[in-house]
This record gives sequence, C-alpha cells and structure tokens, in this order.
Amino acid sequence: MSYLKKTPTDSRHSLHLNRKLDHLHWCQELGDGPLSAGFEDIHLIHQAVSTLTLQDVDSTITFCNKRLSAPLIINAITGGPEISSRINASLARVAAELDIGMAVGSQKLALKDSTLAATYTIAREQNPHGLLLANLSALSSPAEALQAVEMLAADGLQLHLNAAQELAMAEGDRDFSRVLDNIAAIVAAVPVPVIVKEVGFGLSREAAHTLYQHGVRYLDVGGQGGTNFGTIERLRRQQREPSVFELWGISTSVSLAEVCSQDLPVTVVASGGIRSALDGAKAVALGADLIGIAGPVVKLLLKHTETEVRQYFHRWIYDFRALMLLSGCRSLAELKNVPVVITGKTKEWLEQRGILDYFRQRTL
Repeated sequence: MSYLKKTPTDSRHSLHLNRKLDHLHWCQELGDGPLSAGFEDIHLIHQAVSTLTLQDVDSTITFCNKRLSAPLIINAITGGPEISSRINASLARVAAELDIGMAVGSQKLALKDSTLAATYTIAREQNPHGLLLANLSALSSPAEALQAVEMLAADGLQLHLNAAQELAMAEGDRDFSRVLDNIAAIVAAVPVPVIVKEVGFGLSREAAHTLYQHGVRYLDVGGQGGTNFGTIERLRRQQREPSVFELWGISTSVSLAEVCSQDLPVTVVASGGIRSALDGAKAVALGADLIGIAGPVVKLLLKHTETEVRQYFHRWIYDFRALMLLSGCRSLAELKNVPVVITGKTKEWLEQRGILDYFRQRTL
C-alpha cells in the first residue's frame, strides 16, 4: 500500500526502518504456513449435558498485575516507521476497550533514535491503564531493557528469540553466544516480568528448561504455523528458490505440549498461527495461560479498519467463552485440565518424544 513507502537512503538506520516496512508489507500479503500450527490434531470433548449459563463462565485472568477479560494479548507487531503510530494507536484503543493485553514491536529503533519513540509511546497514551508489554531482542543489554520498559511505563517486557530469522536475513546477527547471559542479566535488572518469546520457530522442552535455569518464569512459545519469517526474509532478498528456514521449527501445538508437559512453574503464552477462538481453547487445554495473536490483526488494520479489528476480538472473546461452556468449564483453570484427544503428526511427535502420556487419562 502507498503508506508502506521506503526511505531512500542507504544508512543502517534506514535499513532498519525499511526492514520494518518490509515485514508489515509481507505480513499483509502472505498467508500462514507452509507448516501448520497443528491445532487440527488437537480435539476437545463436546459436553452435551451442561448445567452452566454463559454468565457462569469466567474467562478473566490477571497477568502482570492487570486484569484481562480474556487470556488474550495482541502480540508484538510494529514500531518505528510513521505507519506504526497509527497501528499502535488503533490496537491500543481496541485493547483498552476490551480489556485485553498488547505488546509493541521491537523498540530497538527508538533506543537509537529518540524521535521515533512516539510511534511506541502512542500505545500508552491511548491505553493509560491497560496491560502493555515492551519488546526488545534477547541480545539487548540490561540498560536497554530498562529504557524500553521506562519508555512505555510497561507492565512487562518481551524478549524475542529470533536466531533463525536473523540467520535468514542478509543483514542479520550471526553471534548468539551471549544470549543466555543477557537474558539472565535482564531478568535480574528490570522491575517487571520478562517474557522470553520465540518469533515463529517454537520452543522445545530443552529450551524451556535452559531458560528456566537462567531465571525466566514467563515463556511465549511462538511456534510454527502462522506468519513465516523464513518466507518473508526470502522474499525480502528476492530469492526464488525455497529457503531452508521456511520449513524449520516446531509447530505451536507441539511446542506447547513440549513446554507444558514439563510442569515448570512458569506462565506460558501460546502464539503462532492461532487464528480462531477454537485454536485458543485448544491451546489453553494443552496448558497455555494466555494467547498471543498478531498476523490477523495486521491484515485487518492494513486492509480494513479499526472497527473491524474491534469486531474480530469481540467475536473471538464471545466464541472462546462459548467453547469453555461447551467443554464444561467455568474457569480457565478447568479448561487447562479437560480431556484432549491428540491425533496425526502431533501425536506422532509427542509419542517419539515421550510426552503423549502426560495428556492421557484426564477426566472432568
């Protein structure tokens, strides 16, 4: 679209701005995949005999000391270019009205150029009391993390793990040797919860244990099946042949099962290809505490209007609560313990990894 206009200079600063615009453009144009998020393999049991009313169903959750009407976060999308101000303002208004969470995109640009901070702080201006998460690379320093949190008066900080995406970028990082030390230092330094988040390639149980050992108590699995940054980086490079990164990673359903089956005392966010309330309900049944959604929101805002984004989330929350009722659940805690049937490739993966038995023998 016309407002996704690139800056005509060759500076590194402009390279970062143009990358943001590229990401918005391709998020808008591309569908999900080619890998599936795997929720077609997860089945909840319909409870035909119900004694509940919809009013009995409580979908609320408290996260980062903020009460949400549903376990829902509009996940990190953008910041930096001019269009980011409009996107973040719209999303912040929707989040404020519906009492759901929101994360801004990486604040790296604003830390290097304070004139861009307004494209992020507009979110706090439009939603002064709601849940707002700051966002930086896990390779950032503790000082940068503190700045990012202070910039937004943020309630939490997302640290994104994106080694696969960086390796797919011509201009990306190649050294990840200090990432764990960085994360541990940031967790110790910042006064808010730190959510370590993958960006579409998933977390394994080994990664979850390693992060836990370094002080992390909040994880966003960010699995395969949604916006594919391997594909986006290939298109940015105008590379015709398929990239190995497009088919790399762990699906969201599998990643959730991997992480949640370990029974670590952590809060788990499910994101990556969650496109409906049914996907969200299945994610909670696998053990997620919260749901992150980004891709559909980009498309709605760039192709349609803020009103349609609001309607999308209104419907999502209604559908989610209806599915809780149909699963026989009054609360999110009950939904996390309903029986689930796991089939297909997800079942095969979990069997080979010795995880499937964790989800067997559940009863209402």
